[in-house]
Amino acid sequence: MADSTSSFLSSDNSISLTYQKPPQNFPTLYHTARVFSSTGRYRFNLKKNGIHLVRFHFSPFKAQSFDLKSAKFSVFANGVSVLSNFQPPNDVLLKEFILKIESNLLEILFKPVGDSGFAFVNALEVFTAPVDFVIDFGARLVGPSGVEEYRNLSSKVLETVHRINVGGLKITPFNDTLWRTWIPDEDYLVFKDAAKPAVSTHTPNYQKGGATREIAPENVYMTAQQMNRENSSLASRFNITWNFPVSPSSGPHLVRLHFCDIVSPALNVLYFDVYINGYIAYKDLDLSALTIHTLASPVYVDFVTNSDDSGFVQVSVGPSDLSSSIRMNAILNGAEIMKMVNDGSTNIVHWRKNLWVLVGSIVGGIFVLFLVVTAFLLGAKCRKKKPKQKTVESVGWTPLSMFGGSSLSRSSEPGSHGLLGLKIPFAEIQSATNNFDRNLIIGSGGFGMVYKGVFRDNVKVAVKRGMPGSRQGLPEFQTEITVLSKIRHRHLVSLVGFCEENSEMILVYEYVEKGPLKKHLYGSSRQPPLSWKQRLEICIGAARGLHYLHTGFAQGIIHRDIKSTNILLDENYVAKVADFGLSRSGPCINETHVSTNVKGSFGYLDPEYYRRQQLTDKSDVYSFGVVLFEVLCGRPAVDPQLAREQVNLAEWALEWMNNGMVEHIVDPHLVGQIEQSSLKKFCETAEKCLAEYGVDRPAMGDVLWNLEYALQLQESGQQREPHANSSASATTTVIAENSSANRRIERDNGYCSLDASTSQVFSQLMNNEGR
Repeated sequence: MADSTSSFLSSDNSISLTYQKPPQNFPTLYHTARVFSSTGRYRFNLKKNGIHLVRFHFSPFKAQSFDLKSAKFSVFANGVSVLSNFQPPNDVLLKEFILKIESNLLEILFKPVGDSGFAFVNALEVFTAPVDFVIDFGARLVGPSGVEEYRNLSSKVLETVHRINVGGLKITPFNDTLWRTWIPDEDYLVFKDAAKPAVSTHTPNYQKGGATREIAPENVYMTAQQMNRENSSLASRFNITWNFPVSPSSGPHLVRLHFCDIVSPALNVLYFDVYINGYIAYKDLDLSALTIHTLASPVYVDFVTNSDDSGFVQVSVGPSDLSSSIRMNAILNGAEIMKMVNDGSTNIVHWRKNLWVLVGSIVGGIFVLFLVVTAFLLGAKCRKKKPKQKTVESVGWTPLSMFGGSSLSRSSEPGSHGLLGLKIPFAEIQSATNNFDRNLIIGSGGFGMVYKGVFRDNVKVAVKRGMPGSRQGLPEFQTEITVLSKIRHRHLVSLVGFCEENSEMILVYEYVEKGPLKKHLYGSSRQPPLSWKQRLEICIGAARGLHYLHTGFAQGIIHRDIKSTNILLDENYVAKVADFGLSRSGPCINETHVSTNVKGSFGYLDPEYYRRQQLTDKSDVYSFGVVLFEVLCGRPAVDPQLAREQVNLAEWALEWMNNGMVEHIVDPHLVGQIEQSSLKKFCETAEKCLAEYGVDRPAMGDVLWNLEYALQLQESGQQREPHANSSASATTTVIAENSSANRRIERDNGYCSLDASTSQVFSQLMNNEGR
């Protein structure tokens, strides 16, 4: 709700600002801000005491006489300083704090720093957490002196630094009971080859006394990283290690680790050790003993550790001395790193300290002295000298070196010219992009920025530059070159060359004038609306490109990241599939799938592939089905701003189809343009692509045929049923027309003949017994 219409805001020296020209698709939450020229406050009357999550949203922009980037202020929550001399970054920032409230009142103060300073906030969230979200006992204090119990944890104000879904994909707030975001762990793994993802298709067995869905959602406990015992380059005993960045020497941190045994065939076979910052934190951890002897039951363990000057909190799991050689394994499902804001110097529950003072004054100094002496004597009698705990290196951990430079230049060279013929000097790319002028940026992604460039012969190119000096995208860089160096097709973006000098990773492609399909379908900078015929032709072109990938080679190529941003349009609106960084070779002839880590984009990801980690070309078919509905409806695959039942496009569109009302979700720009028979055929094709199981989905050749048929129905206006229900003669006629048209198109664009697999598809359709 707006704070100006609520009773929460209590400040006479504040104004509301509005972002006049926000970027395309910029979240509505950050279109406004509340600015305080002097101390301002919000007061929340809470229904009950206990643990609460408080979130602050910051996104600086310029409006009126304020540049929010120049703000400097402190923030207090019930008297505890949670942000001190805070200056916002240039981008969106979310700050989350977890604190215990015992007065039914939460007061948030914004205090500008300096006479000319001001404070601001874009949004505030306050959530009530379960009573057992943070408990006072059971946490393990880990350090050089060993492991001790850490008490009174709930009295600390915790700031969330990292929230990680280990072995799984990103989890958005809409899939979490407390509206949290969990990010994948891949970027934090010290040595990726030591870990192997594990995925369960079964709902976790939540048990009383263990973790709840509020502690972590089901998706966290249904994925994990385990020891990659199949990697022969590793020692017989090794650890999986993650480094989580924190501010150096920033005090104590709570490390909450989530476990759920989804890898063991039976109870009491999995034993492993946990290490925090090189010190053993939990030896011989037996998840069966922690879960009331129930397999795949979620639990979590809290650890407290001090950050050192390394700038990391390091977490490792490895085999225990109790592990058998056959069952040797270690797992981790999730991790949360939280900084203690009030590290012992401030305590929210002031009454506890006051209570001890009162007791001391009543009982008297003599009795207190008696207690101290007695405690000292008992402690001296019972105290045993604790051996210094071994670090990870001394308990069997084998440090493993990271990858060095790229081996690309030493790789085998496909084709007669090889990869060396594709190498472009860095100086030439620098000149083509005017030294990577920011005004020439035409896109960005996980790999890096994309620039428009012009070579000396006036050839326009798109230059994708990886983050300079970083080798994080090396596998994608190598994959893209390997795939694109051996394929050429009208509906696939061509690779012009690459550069690998001075720790640079640069890919150079043909320039595709009109950019991603996505920007022609929706968004604030939307181009003139595409007609239904244009959309059908674009889908047909993309399907041809995918069909060539799947069938043009012995094993085929699976794209693995089909989405509307990876389908580009040239000046004539011809579709070209792009971005092959996640591509994989398909299964061999005697195989049904490729077992691999789950990769892809949220909203387009094949659910069967996600559950089973078994990749087939039908995973691309599913993603393409989402694109088809995106084209029809003119909306994103995932839109968090919509109602919960509308967030996921595929689920929402299928629901309307099942109700026989698909015409109600068609892009308003298409109303009155679509022939009913064409719409029916198109929707049936999209629906089949989105079948739950890959075996029930059509091959891309069939998808292509159906889309061409939908285009023919649109152009002719014929109200014919699909070929499966038509007479043999009618079917033969349609197929002959499509076959000749395809051959003519392919020949006109420089191809020798129609793909053999495509011909087989048409032959099969003409045969009455083909299906």
